[in-house]
Parts: sequence; C-alpha cells; structure tokens
Amino acid sequence: MTRLSSLALGLIFASAVAAQAACVVEYKAKRDNPLELFYEVAQVGGDCTVADATARLQKRLQRDGLTLLKVLSVRKK
Repeated sequence: MTRLSSLALGLIFASAVAAQAACVVEYKAKRDNPLELFYEVAQVGGDCTVADATARLQKRLQRDGLTLLKVLSVRKK
C-alpha cells in the first residue's frame, strides 16, 4: 500500500511540474527617450501560448521601463 501511495504521489508531482514547465519566448521591446530597441529571449512560466507569454512579459518589461513590441515565438523549454 505504501509503495502504491508513493508512486501515485510521484506521478501527481511530476504532472504538476510538467504543467508549470518553462517556456522560452523570443520578443522585441523598446524604451523611449532615447529610443532603444531590444531583441531578447526570456524564460517565463505558465501556458506556452503567445497570449499568456505576452501578458507575463508585459508585466515584467514594464518594471524595467520597457514596452513589448512583439512576441516572435514561444516554445517549451
């Protein structure tokens, strides 16, 4: 019984970790005054969709005074 419980718990944990797998996002951003353009690759959590990556990146970039211009690609790490 203990071995089965440990196995089940391990599978649940592995599923949770896989669901939170990191995504690699290529994007373009800018900063004004003076104008600076950036091409970067970042790692974000959450769903590996363009919409989710865009939302997460916008929040992160705003803290640095940057404006997200475009998400170029999103892929699982």
